[in-house]
Amino acid sequence: MPKYKAWIALLMATLSFTITFAVWSLLSPLATQIQQEFHLSEIEVSIMLAVPVILGSLARIPMGLLTDRFGGRRVMTFLLLFTAAPLLGMTTSTGLWGFLLWGFLLGVAGSSFAVGVPLVNSWFPPERQGLVIGIFGIGNVGSAISASLAPQISKLAGNWRPNFWAGAIIILVMALAFYLLVSDAPQAGAKKQSARQQLTLLKRKEVWLLSLFYFVTFGGLVAFGLYLPKLLIDNFGLDKIDAGNRTAIFVMAATFTRPLGGWLSDKVSARLLVRIVFTGLPVLALILAFQPTMPILTICFLLIALLLGIGNGAVFKLVPQQFPKEAGTVTGLVGAAGGLGGFFPPIVMGMIKTMTGAYTLGYIPLALLAALCLFFSLRGTNNLMRAASAS
Repeated sequence: MPKYKAWIALLMATLSFTITFAVWSLLSPLATQIQQEFHLSEIEVSIMLAVPVILGSLARIPMGLLTDRFGGRRVMTFLLLFTAAPLLGMTTSTGLWGFLLWGFLLGVAGSSFAVGVPLVNSWFPPERQGLVIGIFGIGNVGSAISASLAPQISKLAGNWRPNFWAGAIIILVMALAFYLLVSDAPQAGAKKQSARQQLTLLKRKEVWLLSLFYFVTFGGLVAFGLYLPKLLIDNFGLDKIDAGNRTAIFVMAATFTRPLGGWLSDKVSARLLVRIVFTGLPVLALILAFQPTMPILTICFLLIALLLGIGNGAVFKLVPQQFPKEAGTVTGLVGAAGGLGGFFPPIVMGMIKTMTGAYTLGYIPLALLAALCLFFSLRGTNNLMRAASAS
């Protein structure tokens, strides 16, 4: 098939991922306004922010399975159409339970990653997949778009609801464009293994190791993207637009270093990259736990963003390398772990703030998990790390 179809698939998949990631993250920059309007507690806000993450994480597993069986074109189109419903539902919410219901269903948008990765991989040769998946991963910038634009739209409109109307319209247009313009690669979606056969991959140690790495790297990006606006508003008294812009910078720094991580993984050992990432993260997390001033905090968060982006790119170079025939399924499994890594921290941060009056102890779990990942990467005795070193 013509090569231009591969680039159209990459472009449209990246745009779809950007839009779905933007609406998946939309509650975060609006949390303070919603909290004030409906008099929600800190823990209630934390749960509201975390609920979309849980379904977005778990839905990656069936979405990956479906993509391997039916192809990314049909699955992504369905996902986009479905996501419009909870976006419209959000505009009718009048209390916590409405936000929890529609927020849970909105989580489906977060599973688009498990559809886009195998779709894009199927169009490109292995030696280019690290860079290509890194380019696709730029879609993470969607949360930066939400963080920056949503507060401004709310200010212009006088309330937060037009954000969800706009999201629904954009995502419906994207669904139509995706269906009309994208093609599946030859043989894509031709795998007819049963779900039980595909899930036997859970017996592979490499899947669990990749999942742990992504739990920290992607989970950290999601968690900070969700909770950083509130943290900056509460701790430093920033207004919602300033906090949103700073969060957008964090997300963009992590997003645009993801292709760098993929490119470096194509050129050098992925093992070296993950070691660097998991050496730096514990140090930076511990610095944050000591309540630094705003300039030091800014530097730490930017460095964390760079490490998370490089780590994301390195991990997803290894997925198609290790599992070329089951990329969708493994992407779903590993992606689910990454999403769950973004689910727990907002709840933990909310509980810690309620109990101690500060967020500082919330950085300790990140330091411990990153140190655990460093330990496994230094062992270098498993098939994954040996293969990564050889590549």
